[in-house]
Amino acid sequence: MAEGTAARGSDVIGTSRASHALMLLFFLGPAVAIYTLFSIYPLIATIVLSTFDEGQGGVRSFVGLDNFRTLLFDPLWSKPFWNALLNNCLFFLIHMLVQNPIGIALAALLSLPRLPFRTGYRTLIFMPTMLSVVIIGFIWQLILSPLWGISKGFLNFFGLGSLFAPWLGQEESALVTLSLISVWQFVGMPMILIYTALLAIPDDLTDAATVDGLNQIRTFFYVKLPLILPTIGLVSILTFVGNFNAFDLIYAVKGALAGPNFASDIMGTLFYRTFFGYQLQVGDPAMGSAVATLMFIIILIGVMIYLFVIQRRIQRYSF
Repeated sequence: MAEGTAARGSDVIGTSRASHALMLLFFLGPAVAIYTLFSIYPLIATIVLSTFDEGQGGVRSFVGLDNFRTLLFDPLWSKPFWNALLNNCLFFLIHMLVQNPIGIALAALLSLPRLPFRTGYRTLIFMPTMLSVVIIGFIWQLILSPLWGISKGFLNFFGLGSLFAPWLGQEESALVTLSLISVWQFVGMPMILIYTALLAIPDDLTDAATVDGLNQIRTFFYVKLPLILPTIGLVSILTFVGNFNAFDLIYAVKGALAGPNFASDIMGTLFYRTFFGYQLQVGDPAMGSAVATLMFIIILIGVMIYLFVIQRRIQRYSF
């Protein structure tokens, strides 16, 4: 009798495991299949393609890491690659040092309990994020145009007309100007994320800080800011990934050549010209795949540093 009970128990356990596996297959199978088809397979195919070379007559031959050596050390390829990488780093730093602090400050202001019209402010600040990058680029080209733009007249109104310059047309200012346009468009994202984290802080903590004599500013820096550090870390890594995948704003405003004289060239535009070709440059899918693979490696290293170094310290600090 004991053996029969044990057998029935094992059958029940086996049936439960089988049904659980079927449920996972039913609900997760389509998502895994779609993700594999449109994300994992293209990534693996790109990495594999980067180890081949397009020979004469379109015949591919395996060359190992030669494409990466060419990209990093050959003078013809290394100069545009390092230029694009340094520009991409500057593009990211401007977002980190301008966009995210402004987002934190706006979130702190919007979280004040007695701020009037904060719903309207939140909507207006977040609205550019929902607009097309093509529209954003076209609008700012009109605004900053030295011929018919309103920026010169705006500066003249405040007596600052001498500061006006064709910022998008100068090598030393084109990338910074495009970065600030991107900051203006996407500052709503860190604002919303940090604003949501601030709303999740219990009122008991802020009430206790008020009873202890802290004003709103000191309450934010000594009570709220340590509690939202994990969210700030998440915003930082999302900024890093988004900036090193950036392409659309540069392409919409300056085209694939990312002028003037490649001063606003970043990894995304370099990949586009290398893979598909542009004007007199013939497309090279193998070298383009090498650029894309290096972009993936850079992003992967940044994410790993965040996950295994920064996030652990933030969690240790928060506890």
